[in-house]
Amino acid sequence: MSEPAGNDTVNEFSEAQTDDIEQLSYEQARDELVAVVAKLEAGGAPLEESLALWQRGEALADRCERWLDGANARLEEVRASLESEA
Repeated sequence: MSEPAGNDTVNEFSEAQTDDIEQLSYEQARDELVAVVAKLEAGGAPLEESLALWQRGEALADRCERWLDGANARLEEVRASLESEA
């Protein structure tokens, strides 16, 4: 039995593309996250598209958090290094 017409669109949005997120800088991920949140807050998108946006937003937020955690770890290393030299 074949799928009803229009299911191609549903399948297209059922899984968010997240493969490219690991290559984004913090600023790129943050800016895209802001855009995703704005789209979700505006509403009006079909459910499947909203779910895909949500998934991508979660992945973008995770990327930003890992960037910030890495920056914090580097700062802590510098602080520890400066304290051991004193």
